[in-house]
Amino acid sequence: MTDAGPSTKIHAESSEFAPKDRPVHEDRPARVDRPDRPMTELLDDLVMTTLATRTGGASALAFAVALYDWAAHLALAPGAQLDIATDAVERTSNVARAAVAGQDADHAENGAFGPYAVGLKALAGLHDAYGAWVDAAVDRTPGVSAKHREMVRFAAKSAAEPFRPENFLFSNAEALKRTADENGANLLRGWINMWSDVTALGAPEIARRRDTSTYRVGETIAASEGKVVYRNRLIELIQYTPSTKTVRAEPILITPAWIMKFYILDLQPHNSLIRHLVDQGFTVFCISWCNPGKEEADLGFDDYRKLGVLAALDAIEAILPDRRVHGVGYCLGGTLLSIAAADLGRDGSDRLASLTLLAAQTDFRDAGELALFVDEDQLGWLEASMDAKGYLGAEQMAGAFAVLRSRDLMYRRRQRAYLFGETEKEFDLMVWNADSTRMPKQMHSEYLRRLFLNNDFTQGRFIVDDEPVAISDIRAPIFALGTEKDHVAPWRSVFKIHLFADVEVTFALTNGGHNAGVISDPGHPRRRHKVLTKQDCERYLSPDIWLERAEARDGSWWTTWFDWLAAKSSGEKPAATPKRADIPGNLLRKNARLPDAPGAYVMQR
Repeated sequence: MTDAGPSTKIHAESSEFAPKDRPVHEDRPARVDRPDRPMTELLDDLVMTTLATRTGGASALAFAVALYDWAAHLALAPGAQLDIATDAVERTSNVARAAVAGQDADHAENGAFGPYAVGLKALAGLHDAYGAWVDAAVDRTPGVSAKHREMVRFAAKSAAEPFRPENFLFSNAEALKRTADENGANLLRGWINMWSDVTALGAPEIARRRDTSTYRVGETIAASEGKVVYRNRLIELIQYTPSTKTVRAEPILITPAWIMKFYILDLQPHNSLIRHLVDQGFTVFCISWCNPGKEEADLGFDDYRKLGVLAALDAIEAILPDRRVHGVGYCLGGTLLSIAAADLGRDGSDRLASLTLLAAQTDFRDAGELALFVDEDQLGWLEASMDAKGYLGAEQMAGAFAVLRSRDLMYRRRQRAYLFGETEKEFDLMVWNADSTRMPKQMHSEYLRRLFLNNDFTQGRFIVDDEPVAISDIRAPIFALGTEKDHVAPWRSVFKIHLFADVEVTFALTNGGHNAGVISDPGHPRRRHKVLTKQDCERYLSPDIWLERAEARDGSWWTTWFDWLAAKSSGEKPAATPKRADIPGNLLRKNARLPDAPGAYVMQR
């Protein structure tokens, strides 16, 4: 294996302690501590920090500006006003006619008049008509910026979600029937559920820290056998115990996102991706990020690259010398791994045998609804909210995702809990989802600004070791996975890797969402996927043409990927048990007993 120089290796002084006096890049916010800052700047910061702390880092100004942009352009477009008003009248009339037609049909069929049922249909029809009218009103107004259109659309539809008829007892026919069948016992249970939620609001950590008798980290989930073989201030590197006598020559390094704990890839034995990889004869290493506190506030994106990906590669090199590595990145972990791979490729290193990106974006121009919350104004408020603690709280990130999927994550769950008195049955993915993590202020600001806001990686502006890197610098073949219902990394955005990579790209699209689509064990029912490989010399296909030409396959995408990995491997080696990585900066003591997987960092609260 070749080594292109110092940029592909890290040493004790760089791998253990991140510098406290890191220079401020031009693209970083101006909110820095300087002893010579004038009192006027300090006053502005004090006001913003105070307000941002009370709003959870959310800025109402961003949506106010978008609404003003739309309203001002609408005010100057009388034709659009007429069209929008006419459309509202027509849609309302259509709902009324449909309700009357439904009433007549019910009367003719059942011989009974059902005004209540007709009213429910009318309410549901009005809500659906409102959503369609919002789309028409936003699109019909000329001159509004594309982002402001989407922000107004999102805000207008989100504002209507609480008023869906099924959210209320007397307009939810199913809930009323349940109430009659149970003589109101469901409402009593619902009141208890509501009271439990209200009391938990004052101490959200209680809900997140609850232990369950069914799912315990290290026992029933995240229980694959292995050892922690390397530790620094940011990561623990886990090497999993082989289950076969021989293994593929190239080990696998998994880089999960730092906004979640790694064991989504190691849930129960039957749906653990890590367990399946080990059983397929691969040596598997996985990064487990620390759960940062105030003392890690200064850790930035480059620290995650050096202390994370590069440190892990150095550790693997020490344990398995002269082996190339299959790099696997999930979500933002895939973005980070892509940047590290571009850095390695730019400098001529061949340390990576392949690169797998699971629901991971490299271009953020069309990053989905999450991008609606990222602009200069919003970042300023978010950074101000992180000033006091030095990190973004887990509850803030969970709240952002809940807003994006309010119908599924908020209102439908509350319907079942409050109107039906149901207690949501716990399952492994739910327990993992509640085990949230924090993010250092510096890292969070940098990746939002440099990736989501400025899209630096695909624009040739992302600087690593004083030089820019680009996706075209990646020299390893790529396997990229998108999921059909992904609200975090829309599959058409993930698909853009085709536009920038100059290597072979195999793209797979599976059903499901950002998490459930990835956790797609071969025994899971109703799984399907499409796959197609583009050679580096072949022309680009649009996503729609790709959908037409890709091979449709029943079953889990895992089996397709396992075959792809095997084809990119170079024979077999005798399996080896985990051992300590003997490199500078390893905080694990020599000759001491290695900690068992899943390690200590994953237990941090």
